[in-house]
Amino acid sequence: MTTQNPKASDFKDISVEEKLRTMYEMQCVDSEIDQIRTLRGELPLEVQDLEDEIAGLDTRIANLNNEVKDLVETIAKKKQEIKEAGLLIKKYEAQQMNVRNNREFDSISKEIEFQNLEIELCEKRIREFTSELATKKAVIENSDKVFSDRKVDLEGKKNELDAIVSETQIEEEKLVEQSVSFRKKIEARLLTAYARIRSNARNGLAVVTVERDACGGCFKKIPPQRQMDIRSRKKIIVCEYCGRILVDRFIVDYDNSLEEAEKAEQAEKPKRRTRKKE
Repeated sequence: MTTQNPKASDFKDISVEEKLRTMYEMQCVDSEIDQIRTLRGELPLEVQDLEDEIAGLDTRIANLNNEVKDLVETIAKKKQEIKEAGLLIKKYEAQQMNVRNNREFDSISKEIEFQNLEIELCEKRIREFTSELATKKAVIENSDKVFSDRKVDLEGKKNELDAIVSETQIEEEKLVEQSVSFRKKIEARLLTAYARIRSNARNGLAVVTVERDACGGCFKKIPPQRQMDIRSRKKIIVCEYCGRILVDRFIVDYDNSLEEAEKAEQAEKPKRRTRKKE
């Protein structure tokens, strides 16, 4: 059985006030999730970086070991070539003792000279390969040390991360479930706008309340008429400065009417003190 995504028409019976309330509650939940993830800090990224570095080192060490193996085999091959050349020289020297003319002698002498050159070339290659082998072994030794150090660092970071996750995982899972349930009650276009505003805001706040006649996100003053529109909860209004969605701070109080909200705000405003006439 397949489930279809809700369409815009599925939300036509939901009032603007209810949409604003749902978005504000979702913002509160998402902010709590952000705080939990902030508590972990850069640990997940550090763990990932260490895992990548260790994987890279492992591959590098494996490649170096293969190169060392090839060098050892090449050196052994060159030593075998030297041995074979030595046997040929002995053979040719024996043949020189039984030559019938100078022409055969010269021909065998050239073969002996050639084999001596082959031996010199093989010895030169062996010296080069031996030097390269020592260098690669030193690199492997250093890489093994770095590999071991990084593994220790990774283990420590993982333990630290696991400790933090274990403390907050259950709470985070509950909050994520709440956030998902709120998202099911909001149409796609609003969710898209919400996600865009959150990604552009450094503190991740897309929905903010009006506090002391100002936007709770950028703290710019809001004109009185616009404040009335926000308190009426009849349309979605965004801050003209920061683009955040604005709601009145009594939005989550289901029993608080517009008139009661205005009375509460007026009561909190500082009263002007008048001098008593004598």
